[in-house]
Amino acid sequence: MSITLTSLELFLLLHLLLCLDFSSSLTIPLGSTLHASNRNHSWYSLSSAFSLSFIPAAIPGSYLFAVVFSNTVPIWSAGIVDSGGSFRLLRSGSLRLVNGSGATVWDSGSENQGVASASLEDSGNFVLLNRRNSTVWSSFAHPSDVIVPTQSFTVGMSLRSGSYSFHLSKNGNLNLKWNNSVVYWNLGLNSLIDGSNSISNLSSPSFVLKPNGVASILDSNLPNGGAISVYSSDYGEGNDVFRFLKLDDDGNLRIYSVSKGSEIQTQGWVAVVDQCQVFGFCGRFGICRYDDSGPKCECPSENFVPVDVNGMRKGCRRKVELEDCHGNEAMLDLEHTRFLTYQPEVSAQRFTLGIEACRVNCLVGSFCVASVPMADGSGVCFLKPPGFVCGYKNPSLTSTSSLKVCKPVLPYSLKKSDERWPIRVWIIAVVVIATLLCLVAVEVALWWCCCGNRSKFGALSTHHTLLEYASSAPMRFSYKELQRCTKGFKEKLGAGGFGAVYKGMLANRTVIAVKRLEGIEQGEKQFRTEVATIGSTHHLNLVRLVGFCSQGRHRLLVYEFMKNGSLDKFIFAAESGRLLSWEYRFSIALGAAKAILYLHEECSNCIVHCDIKPENILLDENFNAKVSDFGLAKLIPNDDRYWNMSCVRGTRGYLAPEWLANLPITSNSDVYSYGMVLLEIVSGRRNFEVSEETNHKKFSDWAYEEFEKGNSEAILDKCLHGDETVDMEQVRRMVQASFWCIQKHTSHRPSMGKVVQILEGIVEMSKPLAPNAIPDVSVT
Repeated sequence: MSITLTSLELFLLLHLLLCLDFSSSLTIPLGSTLHASNRNHSWYSLSSAFSLSFIPAAIPGSYLFAVVFSNTVPIWSAGIVDSGGSFRLLRSGSLRLVNGSGATVWDSGSENQGVASASLEDSGNFVLLNRRNSTVWSSFAHPSDVIVPTQSFTVGMSLRSGSYSFHLSKNGNLNLKWNNSVVYWNLGLNSLIDGSNSISNLSSPSFVLKPNGVASILDSNLPNGGAISVYSSDYGEGNDVFRFLKLDDDGNLRIYSVSKGSEIQTQGWVAVVDQCQVFGFCGRFGICRYDDSGPKCECPSENFVPVDVNGMRKGCRRKVELEDCHGNEAMLDLEHTRFLTYQPEVSAQRFTLGIEACRVNCLVGSFCVASVPMADGSGVCFLKPPGFVCGYKNPSLTSTSSLKVCKPVLPYSLKKSDERWPIRVWIIAVVVIATLLCLVAVEVALWWCCCGNRSKFGALSTHHTLLEYASSAPMRFSYKELQRCTKGFKEKLGAGGFGAVYKGMLANRTVIAVKRLEGIEQGEKQFRTEVATIGSTHHLNLVRLVGFCSQGRHRLLVYEFMKNGSLDKFIFAAESGRLLSWEYRFSIALGAAKAILYLHEECSNCIVHCDIKPENILLDENFNAKVSDFGLAKLIPNDDRYWNMSCVRGTRGYLAPEWLANLPITSNSDVYSYGMVLLEIVSGRRNFEVSEETNHKKFSDWAYEEFEKGNSEAILDKCLHGDETVDMEQVRRMVQASFWCIQKHTSHRPSMGKVVQILEGIVEMSKPLAPNAIPDVSVT
């Protein structure tokens, strides 16, 4: 059957073809244009599931040009323009998005590459084709912030959203980055914790999201061609569900599902479960926390103000910049807070420090604006360099991060938005005041009842003191009580870098040692917090803190009394005339090592002593060693008066080289000091002494030369020659351990755990290196 067209019919058919709009065309010719002002004009795919359209953007009066699924979900975008903007397929073959002013917002860079036409495929891929229908450029090869099914995401591509980006590395790892540098999420074939590669022969890995909601890493060298990474929660459900993976502007990567014909997007998977763990989510200096509505951003304290009160995610700024402090800096402590420390942003700032040593190193160093102790018993601390600092707050966090600010340090105050019920506040205030007045009245009445008889009051006081002492918690004393206990601080036991110590007696006849701390300027609450930390540190070889006084300008600590005083009175026989047998010396050395090990590795927070010396190793009535003054470095103001190199807090002959080199003070600094003490316990001589016997060399240098010759006996205290209890194998181990401890480089020193094992003979160390010019410096 043949069909013939009349002239009229042929004319009408040609007219219809000429009047066809490109809005329903499969092939988009060169010279075509879409205008933001005419949103009804779009370019569609064959099935009309996808379109190239202008859709309203978040900013009123602006429009996003995008490949859109079901007229609602943008899966690729070129940028945002004003109402006068347009998207053009130029005759030169380039795609260009321009503003109403004619300024170019985006260009495909495909000019003069033989482009003949464009097409939007049913997969959502927007392509430029040459005359042989080969692809010159495609939106799948240049993704914006979304990956859709059948789209292959390969090495070198990236999704971007603001400061955030998503990448696939050559080793098969997926990662999220902030500012294209800080990696805050990592997942894939080689994302093991220890950094080792489980698969090393990948050829060209790619990441693909399948229509059923499974996201896989593919490579020809992988078993079965691929390895599944993640599943959407609605995996395999529904044939009419469109799934896509998107990098949102909050820095999180998610898989969404949307039913065809619907505008509701359902989250099926998220990369970073805790949004507050996304680096930079709350901007610079921003702190992220959760409330009933989700993650919220706030400033660290009243030392900061929001950059934009209507957009807290933009972060905060200092009221006074550090360069304007003029040396008046302080550390702002943020409880239950941790600043985010992802690699490689802090790779060069990771140290093994105690909490206070970490704060101190940050405060005095221009390279640091915040300290972040992990508070996991490892002693690891991060020093955050100047630049971008952000963190998160959670009541379950045990760590306290510190941020450098200009004094005065201001707490985080109540926001005006929270002051909504002033009448209720006044009612609560009146009730509280009335209650306090009633309690005061009751207390005064009880005092009159108990104090009518002086002796009766004394007995009651003694009873309560005994109960508090037995509870093992630090007691609080008044200054007058301690003045009375010590008879006006009459009997002085000694003095050290932190203050003088006096002998006293409690009401229950318990003998105590009272240390009057010097240079303490902390507020009472902060002082009591630090004392509580020291008081909760218990070990057989640590001096027990009985109580404290924080009254006005007075700061005192009350310790258990050590009958035999400090170790130096015994090991330097020429100074005291008293002598310790070898059996006692070895026991004291081992006990002190175990105490320092406990401070470094077994406390909830690593404590760096900073002043290990014989004067701080005390002996009880049975000559058991007990380390004293631990944790006191926390109480001393962290300013240049105590931490610059002209006034180092330490003692001649025991300071580690890093003190003098102005390097971070770590637990390894204590190891060095202990090594010096250990050598003195063996030799009974000060390490920095010089004599004719040592060829006018420092004793520690001369002792190493003798040890190298295998002559440990020459190092042994002459007073012990002939002592039958001397075990020369123990002598050798102690001398060997001491020289490993006093190595110049911190990386060569053993941990205190290893030192204890050496002393106990559990492990054997190789021959130690020469200590290498141990510094000799006098300090105040």
